[in-house]
Amino acid sequence: MNKKIALVGVPTDVGAGHRGSSMGPEALRVAGISDRLLAMGFEVLDRGNLHGPVNPVRPPEGGYRNFEEVVTWNRLTHDAMYDELKQGNLPIMLGGDHCLAAGSISAVSRYCREAGKKLRVIWLDAHTDFNTFESTPSGNMHGMPVACLFGRGPREMIELSGVVPALTSDQIFQIGIRSVDTIEKVMVHEAGYPVFDMRKLDEIGMREAMEYALEGLTDEYHLHVSFDVDFLDPEIAPGVGTTVRGGPDYREAQLCMEMIADTGLVASLDIVELNPALDVQNLTANIACELVESLFGKNTLVR
Repeated sequence: MNKKIALVGVPTDVGAGHRGSSMGPEALRVAGISDRLLAMGFEVLDRGNLHGPVNPVRPPEGGYRNFEEVVTWNRLTHDAMYDELKQGNLPIMLGGDHCLAAGSISAVSRYCREAGKKLRVIWLDAHTDFNTFESTPSGNMHGMPVACLFGRGPREMIELSGVVPALTSDQIFQIGIRSVDTIEKVMVHEAGYPVFDMRKLDEIGMREAMEYALEGLTDEYHLHVSFDVDFLDPEIAPGVGTTVRGGPDYREAQLCMEMIADTGLVASLDIVELNPALDVQNLTANIACELVESLFGKNTLVR
Protein backbone atom coordinates (compact mmCIF):
# COMPACT_ATOMS: atom_id res chain seq x y z
CA MET A 1 0.00 0.00 0.00
CA ASN A 2 1.22 3.48 -0.89
CA LYS A 3 2.63 5.23 2.19
CA LYS A 4 2.10 8.76 0.89
CA ILE A 5 -1.48 9.94 1.40
CA ALA A 6 -2.95 13.19 0.06
CA LEU A 7 -6.06 14.63 1.72
CA VAL A 8 -8.26 16.62 -0.66
CA GLY A 9 -11.10 18.54 0.98
CA VAL A 10 -14.18 19.12 -1.17
CA PRO A 11 -16.49 21.26 0.99
CA THR A 12 -19.82 21.30 -0.80
CA ASP A 13 -23.36 20.05 -0.34
CA VAL A 14 -24.69 21.15 -3.75
CA GLY A 15 -25.76 17.60 -4.58
CA ALA A 16 -27.58 16.94 -1.31
CA GLY A 17 -31.04 17.70 0.01
CA HIS A 18 -29.77 18.83 3.41
CA ARG A 19 -27.20 21.53 4.10
CA GLY A 20 -24.17 20.65 6.21
CA SER A 21 -22.01 18.05 4.46
CA SER A 22 -19.94 20.98 3.20
CA MET A 23 -18.49 21.00 6.74
CA GLY A 24 -17.47 17.34 6.50
CA PRO A 25 -13.80 17.93 5.62
CA GLU A 26 -13.20 20.05 8.70
CA ALA A 27 -15.04 17.60 10.95
CA LEU A 28 -12.72 14.83 9.76
CA ARG A 29 -9.71 17.04 10.40
CA VAL A 30 -11.00 17.90 13.89
CA ALA A 31 -11.39 14.15 14.52
CA GLY A 32 -7.68 13.80 13.76
CA ILE A 33 -7.60 11.97 10.46
CA SER A 34 -4.10 13.29 9.67
CA ASP A 35 -2.60 12.44 13.07
CA ARG A 36 -4.17 8.98 13.03
CA LEU A 37 -2.62 8.16 9.65
CA LEU A 38 0.71 9.71 10.66
CA ALA A 39 0.76 7.48 13.75
CA MET A 40 0.36 4.46 11.45
CA GLY A 41 3.50 5.39 9.54
CA PHE A 42 2.01 7.17 6.56
CA GLU A 43 3.22 10.45 5.16
CA VAL A 44 0.20 12.75 5.02
CA LEU A 45 -0.10 15.72 2.68
CA ASP A 46 -3.14 17.81 3.52
CA ARG A 47 -3.91 19.78 0.37
CA GLY A 48 -6.55 21.89 2.09
CA ASN A 49 -9.92 22.45 0.45
CA LEU A 50 -10.91 22.96 -3.16
CA HIS A 51 -12.78 26.18 -3.90
CA GLY A 52 -15.94 26.21 -5.98
CA PRO A 53 -19.41 27.73 -6.23
CA VAL A 54 -21.64 28.16 -3.21
CA ASN A 55 -24.86 26.18 -2.83
CA PRO A 56 -27.60 28.35 -4.39
CA VAL A 57 -30.35 26.39 -2.57
CA ARG A 58 -32.87 26.37 -5.39
CA PRO A 59 -35.49 23.89 -6.60
CA PRO A 60 -34.71 21.32 -9.33
CA GLU A 61 -34.79 22.34 -12.98
CA GLY A 62 -35.22 19.64 -15.63
CA GLY A 63 -34.83 16.93 -13.01
CA TYR A 64 -31.56 18.26 -11.53
CA ARG A 65 -30.95 20.48 -8.53
CA ASN A 66 -27.95 22.83 -8.75
CA PHE A 67 -26.80 21.22 -12.01
CA GLU A 68 -24.12 23.74 -13.00
CA GLU A 69 -22.65 23.82 -9.50
CA VAL A 70 -22.57 20.01 -9.31
CA VAL A 71 -20.74 19.81 -12.63
CA THR A 72 -18.18 22.43 -11.54
CA TRP A 73 -17.45 20.70 -8.23
CA ASN A 74 -17.08 17.33 -9.97
CA ARG A 75 -14.65 18.74 -12.50
CA LEU A 76 -12.59 20.23 -9.67
CA THR A 77 -12.68 16.90 -7.83
CA HIS A 78 -11.68 14.95 -10.93
CA ASP A 79 -8.72 17.21 -11.62
CA ALA A 80 -7.47 17.18 -8.02
CA MET A 81 -7.76 13.41 -7.58
CA TYR A 82 -6.21 12.70 -10.98
CA ASP A 83 -3.30 15.03 -10.20
CA GLU A 84 -2.58 13.23 -6.91
CA LEU A 85 -2.67 9.83 -8.61
CA LYS A 86 -0.29 11.02 -11.33
CA GLN A 87 2.09 12.21 -8.61
CA GLY A 88 2.10 8.71 -7.15
CA ASN A 89 0.06 9.59 -4.08
CA LEU A 90 -2.91 7.83 -2.51
CA PRO A 91 -5.70 10.44 -2.56
CA ILE A 92 -8.46 10.61 0.04
CA MET A 93 -11.37 12.81 -0.98
CA LEU A 94 -12.85 14.42 2.11
CA GLY A 95 -16.44 15.26 1.13
CA GLY A 96 -18.81 16.82 0.72
CA ASP A 97 -21.83 14.95 -0.58
CA HIS A 98 -21.73 11.78 -2.65
CA CYS A 99 -22.36 13.45 -6.01
CA LEU A 100 -18.59 14.08 -5.90
CA ALA A 101 -17.89 10.38 -6.47
CA ALA A 102 -18.66 10.92 -10.14
CA GLY A 103 -15.61 13.17 -10.36
CA SER A 104 -13.46 11.15 -8.00
CA ILE A 105 -14.07 7.75 -9.60
CA SER A 106 -13.86 9.21 -13.10
CA ALA A 107 -10.35 10.36 -12.17
CA VAL A 108 -9.46 6.91 -10.86
CA SER A 109 -10.91 5.26 -13.98
CA ARG A 110 -8.88 7.57 -16.21
CA TYR A 111 -5.72 6.94 -14.24
CA CYS A 112 -6.18 3.15 -14.32
CA ARG A 113 -6.79 3.20 -18.06
CA GLU A 114 -3.59 5.15 -18.66
CA ALA A 115 -1.53 3.14 -16.16
CA GLY A 116 -2.74 -0.25 -17.40
CA LYS A 117 -4.33 -1.11 -14.03
CA LYS A 118 -7.55 -3.02 -13.47
CA LEU A 119 -10.12 -1.15 -11.38
CA ARG A 120 -12.37 -2.39 -8.62
CA VAL A 121 -14.69 -0.12 -6.65
CA ILE A 122 -16.15 -1.05 -3.26
CA TRP A 123 -19.17 1.21 -2.71
CA LEU A 124 -20.24 1.35 0.95
CA ASP A 125 -23.63 3.06 1.18
CA ALA A 126 -27.24 2.82 2.27
CA HIS A 127 -28.22 3.87 -1.28
CA THR A 128 -27.38 2.62 -4.77
CA ASP A 129 -27.18 6.20 -6.15
CA PHE A 130 -28.34 5.02 -9.57
CA ASN A 131 -31.05 7.62 -10.19
CA THR A 132 -31.39 9.68 -13.36
CA PHE A 133 -33.38 12.86 -14.00
CA GLU A 134 -36.29 10.61 -15.04
CA SER A 135 -36.36 8.49 -11.88
CA THR A 136 -35.28 10.86 -9.12
CA PRO A 137 -38.04 11.91 -6.73
CA SER A 138 -35.97 14.87 -5.47
CA GLY A 139 -33.58 16.06 -8.18
CA ASN A 140 -30.70 15.74 -5.70
CA MET A 141 -27.63 14.69 -7.66
CA HIS A 142 -25.97 12.89 -4.76
CA GLY A 143 -28.39 10.12 -5.74
CA MET A 144 -26.99 9.90 -9.29
CA PRO A 145 -23.19 9.35 -9.33
CA VAL A 146 -23.24 5.60 -10.08
CA ALA A 147 -25.67 6.09 -12.94
CA CYS A 148 -23.38 8.82 -14.31
CA LEU A 149 -20.35 6.53 -14.03
CA PHE A 150 -22.31 3.91 -15.99
CA GLY A 151 -22.96 6.48 -18.73
CA ARG A 152 -26.54 7.24 -17.75
CA GLY A 153 -26.71 10.96 -17.15
CA PRO A 154 -25.94 14.36 -18.64
CA ARG A 155 -22.97 14.64 -20.99
CA GLU A 156 -21.09 16.96 -18.62
CA MET A 157 -21.12 14.27 -15.92
CA ILE A 158 -20.66 11.05 -17.90
CA GLU A 159 -17.67 12.28 -19.93
CA LEU A 160 -15.45 13.33 -17.01
CA SER A 161 -13.06 10.38 -17.37
CA GLY A 162 -12.71 10.81 -21.14
CA VAL A 163 -14.41 7.48 -21.86
CA VAL A 164 -18.09 6.54 -21.54
CA PRO A 165 -18.88 4.61 -19.45
CA ALA A 166 -16.26 5.23 -16.77
CA LEU A 167 -17.37 2.06 -14.95
CA THR A 168 -18.69 -1.32 -16.06
CA SER A 169 -20.75 -3.85 -14.16
CA ASP A 170 -17.76 -6.08 -13.34
CA GLN A 171 -15.89 -3.24 -11.62
CA ILE A 172 -18.19 -2.24 -8.75
CA PHE A 173 -19.63 -3.99 -5.70
CA GLN A 174 -22.15 -2.23 -3.47
CA ILE A 175 -22.38 -3.15 0.21
CA GLY A 176 -24.96 -2.17 2.84
CA ILE A 177 -27.77 -1.05 0.52
CA ARG A 178 -31.20 -0.59 2.11
CA SER A 179 -32.89 2.34 0.34
CA VAL A 180 -33.57 2.27 -3.41
CA ASP A 181 -36.22 4.30 -5.24
CA THR A 182 -38.91 2.50 -7.23
CA ILE A 183 -37.71 3.09 -10.80
CA GLU A 184 -34.09 3.03 -9.63
CA LYS A 185 -34.54 -0.63 -8.57
CA VAL A 186 -35.28 -1.61 -12.16
CA MET A 187 -32.27 0.29 -13.51
CA VAL A 188 -29.93 -1.28 -10.96
CA HIS A 189 -31.25 -4.72 -11.93
CA GLU A 190 -30.71 -3.95 -15.61
CA ALA A 191 -27.18 -2.68 -14.96
CA GLY A 192 -26.35 -6.11 -13.59
CA TYR A 193 -23.64 -5.35 -11.03
CA PRO A 194 -23.42 -7.10 -7.63
CA VAL A 195 -25.38 -5.47 -4.80
CA PHE A 196 -25.20 -6.79 -1.24
CA ASP A 197 -28.21 -5.22 0.40
CA MET A 198 -28.92 -5.62 4.11
CA ARG A 199 -31.12 -8.67 3.52
CA LYS A 200 -28.22 -10.39 1.76
CA LEU A 201 -25.83 -9.37 4.53
CA ASP A 202 -28.25 -10.75 7.11
CA GLU A 203 -28.44 -14.03 5.19
CA ILE A 204 -24.76 -14.65 4.49
CA GLY A 205 -22.92 -12.27 6.82
CA MET A 206 -20.40 -9.52 6.17
CA ARG A 207 -17.49 -11.96 5.90
CA GLU A 208 -18.90 -13.94 2.99
CA ALA A 209 -20.08 -10.80 1.21
CA MET A 210 -16.63 -9.21 1.43
CA GLU A 211 -14.91 -12.41 0.34
CA TYR A 212 -17.04 -12.30 -2.79
CA ALA A 213 -16.45 -8.58 -3.39
CA LEU A 214 -12.68 -8.93 -2.99
CA GLU A 215 -12.27 -12.23 -4.85
CA GLY A 216 -9.64 -12.36 -7.56
CA LEU A 217 -7.78 -9.18 -6.62
CA THR A 218 -4.09 -9.17 -7.54
CA ASP A 219 -1.35 -6.57 -7.76
CA GLU A 220 -2.74 -5.64 -11.17
CA TYR A 221 -5.70 -3.96 -9.45
CA HIS A 222 -6.33 -0.47 -8.19
CA LEU A 223 -8.86 -0.73 -5.35
CA HIS A 224 -11.03 2.33 -4.73
CA VAL A 225 -13.35 2.58 -1.73
CA SER A 226 -16.26 5.01 -1.80
CA PHE A 227 -17.37 5.31 1.84
CA ASP A 228 -20.68 7.06 2.39
CA VAL A 229 -21.01 7.49 6.14
CA ASP A 230 -24.73 6.64 5.91
CA PHE A 231 -23.53 3.08 5.20
CA LEU A 232 -23.45 2.81 9.00
CA ASP A 233 -26.52 2.32 11.14
CA PRO A 234 -27.67 5.75 12.35
CA GLU A 235 -27.67 4.52 15.95
CA ILE A 236 -23.87 4.63 15.84
CA ALA A 237 -23.45 7.33 13.17
CA PRO A 238 -26.18 9.99 13.43
CA GLY A 239 -24.27 12.73 11.58
CA VAL A 240 -25.67 12.21 8.08
CA GLY A 241 -28.52 13.84 6.18
CA THR A 242 -30.07 10.67 4.77
CA THR A 243 -30.25 8.23 7.68
CA VAL A 244 -31.72 4.79 6.99
CA ARG A 245 -32.27 2.41 9.88
CA GLY A 246 -30.97 -1.14 9.83
CA GLY A 247 -27.42 -0.61 8.59
CA PRO A 248 -24.18 -2.36 9.58
CA ASP A 249 -23.20 -2.04 13.22
CA TYR A 250 -19.75 -1.03 14.42
CA ARG A 251 -18.23 -4.52 14.38
CA GLU A 252 -19.66 -5.39 10.97
CA ALA A 253 -18.22 -2.16 9.58
CA GLN A 254 -14.86 -2.87 11.19
CA LEU A 255 -14.78 -6.36 9.67
CA CYS A 256 -15.61 -4.88 6.27
CA MET A 257 -12.75 -2.38 6.52
CA GLU A 258 -10.25 -4.89 7.90
CA MET A 259 -10.95 -7.36 5.11
CA ILE A 260 -10.43 -4.64 2.52
CA ALA A 261 -7.17 -3.69 4.28
CA ASP A 262 -5.99 -7.31 4.13
CA THR A 263 -5.74 -7.03 0.34
CA GLY A 264 -3.10 -4.30 0.65
CA LEU A 265 -4.50 -2.80 -2.54
CA VAL A 266 -6.43 0.28 -1.39
CA ALA A 267 -5.19 3.05 -3.66
CA SER A 268 -7.83 5.79 -3.34
CA LEU A 269 -10.75 6.63 -1.05
CA ASP A 270 -13.85 8.82 -0.81
CA ILE A 271 -15.32 9.78 2.57
CA VAL A 272 -18.65 11.50 1.97
CA GLU A 273 -21.97 12.65 3.42
CA LEU A 274 -20.63 13.41 6.90
CA ASN A 275 -22.86 16.20 8.22
CA PRO A 276 -21.55 17.79 11.44
CA ALA A 277 -24.70 19.91 11.75
CA LEU A 278 -26.62 16.71 12.50
CA ASP A 279 -23.92 15.01 14.58
CA VAL A 280 -23.47 14.64 18.34
CA GLN A 281 -20.09 15.93 19.62
CA ASN A 282 -18.39 14.87 16.36
CA LEU A 283 -19.19 11.22 17.15
CA THR A 284 -19.76 10.23 13.51
CA ALA A 285 -16.53 11.86 12.34
CA ASN A 286 -14.60 10.00 15.03
CA ILE A 287 -16.17 6.67 14.07
CA ALA A 288 -15.43 7.38 10.40
CA CYS A 289 -11.79 8.03 11.28
CA GLU A 290 -11.60 4.81 13.31
CA LEU A 291 -12.91 2.89 10.31
CA VAL A 292 -10.40 4.62 8.04
CA GLU A 293 -7.63 3.49 10.40
CA SER A 294 -8.86 -0.09 9.97
CA LEU A 295 -9.08 0.37 6.22
CA PHE A 296 -5.41 1.29 6.19
CA GLY A 297 -4.31 -1.67 8.28
CA LYS A 298 -4.85 -1.00 11.98
CA ASN A 299 -5.45 -4.35 13.71
CA THR A 300 -6.00 -5.55 17.26
CA LEU A 301 -3.35 -8.27 16.76
CA VAL A 302 -0.51 -8.94 14.37
CA ARG A 303 -2.01 -10.92 11.52
